[in-house]
Amino acid sequence: MTQTPASGNTPELAAVYAKRRQRLMEQMGPDSIALIPAAPAVIRNRDAEYRYRPDSSFYYLTGFAEPEALFCLTTPPATAGDAGCFTLFCRERNREREIWDGLRAGLEGAKTDFQADESFAIDTLDERIPALLLNKRKLYVRLGQCADFDQKVSGWLKKVAALQRAGGQAPSDIIQLDTLLDEMRLFKDDHELSLMRQAAEISARAHCRAMQQVQPGMMEYALEAELLYEFNKAGCQTAYGSIVGGGKNACILHYVDNNQPLQEGDLVLIDAGAELGCYAADITRTFPVNGRFSPEQAAVYQVVLDAQAAALAEVTPGALWTAPHEAAVKVLTEGLVRLGLLKGDVSQLIADERYKRFYMHRTGHWLGMDVHDVGNYRDPADPAAQRWRSLQPGMVLTVEPGLYIAADDDTVEERWRGIGIRIEDDVLVTENGHEILTSGVPSSIAQIEALMSKR
Repeated sequence: MTQTPASGNTPELAAVYAKRRQRLMEQMGPDSIALIPAAPAVIRNRDAEYRYRPDSSFYYLTGFAEPEALFCLTTPPATAGDAGCFTLFCRERNREREIWDGLRAGLEGAKTDFQADESFAIDTLDERIPALLLNKRKLYVRLGQCADFDQKVSGWLKKVAALQRAGGQAPSDIIQLDTLLDEMRLFKDDHELSLMRQAAEISARAHCRAMQQVQPGMMEYALEAELLYEFNKAGCQTAYGSIVGGGKNACILHYVDNNQPLQEGDLVLIDAGAELGCYAADITRTFPVNGRFSPEQAAVYQVVLDAQAAALAEVTPGALWTAPHEAAVKVLTEGLVRLGLLKGDVSQLIADERYKRFYMHRTGHWLGMDVHDVGNYRDPADPAAQRWRSLQPGMVLTVEPGLYIAADDDTVEERWRGIGIRIEDDVLVTENGHEILTSGVPSSIAQIEALMSKR
């Protein structure tokens, strides 16, 4: 019996990807070609591979989630009335390999399921790509991300250049495709926002579960397992390596060992998010292992929570990208002075960046298909790239202030040492303000303690 692969796209999804390709073609202009390779499969150890995850930009334009593929988009000359052409190079159907590795779309599936105008076997690239490059004015490509692909592009261009004596021309302009794609991906469409809202909801459930399952003496990795349970149950994988840091480990910004016991009287910081359909959530919450904040923990936590509220208030259309960060820094610095952790004039402390001893990162980043998503933070209309860009509807960012007081910082009173706190939510800029996508997990002291009391 012959196996046939399941369709990779519904007609509705195929239309979403087709619309994105059309937008890209309009920006590329006539006589242009764009090339994007699929992400390679990555070896974990010996002959075992990591679970495959497609390249974000490749998937954004195709919905195609197989390795060994190449996206090619060409536009016609300005004088021609032809539509552009989407060509997908991919693996052919292979019954033996499908028994081992799973079904493939194949050349026919590339057309019927993914709406490619043309499809060819991936091993015909060297034969076909030079012909597609011939007499194109612009080549849009993502250079500098894969040395092997850069070398292939160079070889194809040399083949085209060799045809110049016969009247052929190689592209005169080679342009980084990311200059167009990154800006497109920065503004989320309805399909993307639907996936991001679902990912945020699933992630919020996982954080709530962790709050209710934690117990003194539990290992950090056991608490991480509670998160993974909720992610996997909903058909998700992790968007990034989860951080589960108890006590002083919360002061390590990218702590991923997750192998220490959670102690009575300590806080635990969890930075974890689910990925659904290649779209990420990114949530951080900090809460007491025993369910009750100590006075010192509560004092520092409230400063961070107030800083987040001030930052969130700045997430509105037209506000500069830096506005949430500046608002958070002001509240954090005021709080550090109030707690006696810093001394001096708040304005001067900010000017001298003295707060960075306890708060050393920015207040947010773009979020989307990549957890640190693409998109310029500077105004793309500024030739000197000096101005920060303004927030606009459709952008999604994180808002994540924190304070980290090192356990070995003997310049502060002992009661403050080893307290690390971060509070992070995912926020959509809307026409009238913002929407917190991750509001399903509590953040106030009272809400957290109330949820944890139901364990």
